[in-house]
Amino acid sequence: MRIAIAYDSLFPWSKGGGERQYRRFAEEFVAAGHEVTYLTRLQWDEPPAIEGIEVVAVSTDRDLYDANGVRTLGPALRYAKGLAQHLRAHRGRYDAVLVAALPTTNVLAVRAALAGTKTAVAVDWLEVWRPDQWRKYSGFAIGTVASVLQWTAAKLSPVASCHSRMNAGRLKASGLRSVPLVSPGLIDPRGDVEPQLSVTNPPTVVYVGRHIPDKRVESLPAAIAHARKQIPDLTATIFGEGPSRAAVEAEIERLGLRDVIRTPGFVSQEELDHGIRTAAVLVNPSQREGYGLVVVEAAAVGTPVVLADAEDNASVELVENSVNGQVAASVAPSDLGDAIASVVTAGEPLRKSTHDWYTRVSATNTIKAAALQILDRLVRAADLR
Repeated sequence: MRIAIAYDSLFPWSKGGGERQYRRFAEEFVAAGHEVTYLTRLQWDEPPAIEGIEVVAVSTDRDLYDANGVRTLGPALRYAKGLAQHLRAHRGRYDAVLVAALPTTNVLAVRAALAGTKTAVAVDWLEVWRPDQWRKYSGFAIGTVASVLQWTAAKLSPVASCHSRMNAGRLKASGLRSVPLVSPGLIDPRGDVEPQLSVTNPPTVVYVGRHIPDKRVESLPAAIAHARKQIPDLTATIFGEGPSRAAVEAEIERLGLRDVIRTPGFVSQEELDHGIRTAAVLVNPSQREGYGLVVVEAAAVGTPVVLADAEDNASVELVENSVNGQVAASVAPSDLGDAIASVVTAGEPLRKSTHDWYTRVSATNTIKAAALQILDRLVRAADLR
């Protein structure tokens, strides 16, 4: 088939879970013998050359986020407009389109542009938000509109896929007319990775990700201070940057932890990999995750995780307490700090069980399996037409 993948970001020009996921989906579709066009926005100075994948920029916005790390409306609307224009200009070219429902205006653009054609459409949902979540994120007016658009997009999803039980339930509640595909997982196994099953000293806590309000990175210094009451030599490295970084730095200073917690910002992939590999625990206090790729990336090298329970955090579905980490009840210093101390104290036996968990799930819960599951549904949908 001739398949288009529609997402406004492309790895490695943009870095994140969604970017890597759709790049890998494109590669798996090509490996299965299909022609793939990746419809995105302009993110490069030199045109990308990706074997087997045609890359087309349908909009030119370089930035998607405001100073607070919030997606802005203008780039989303311009990408949706460019996507619709491209698909209208090439009606009949594609047998199937896989569109990311982030933002949901993409779904409306695809369905409007392809109305009356035989093109099969699948919608992939990285996240599904509650109405009040939208209003908190974007303000009352824009958030209310975004919530209605999400409800509309769910009803316009002939084939819908997602990556957690939480989001599958929310899709059903949003009025999805079909049964959502829940992917087996998004693990991308790397055969060249050796686990680090021995404990390094002093024990180190690691955080990896953007510093934005939803990630709640500023809760880490107090939790580390609490954990140090039980593990006095505990240190930490907080990777990444973002609008919440000033709050993180202020907390470190307030608690007198400048000699305990490093904040190197963005670093090379080699330094990041080394940090995760040698960490006693990777902590992600985020309140919002659609899947939680960092959990399996840490487990691949034997590093257990601590997450915080939250209404919008699907990554907790990946954690089995005392097997590959622990889920703290909240980001309160005592809850998060006790979970960190418990995981660090568990030592080598927990590192071994964490890697054993990864070995088990990485045999089946892969991004390749997720891509082929969607591809199978698209093939069947195209045949029915």
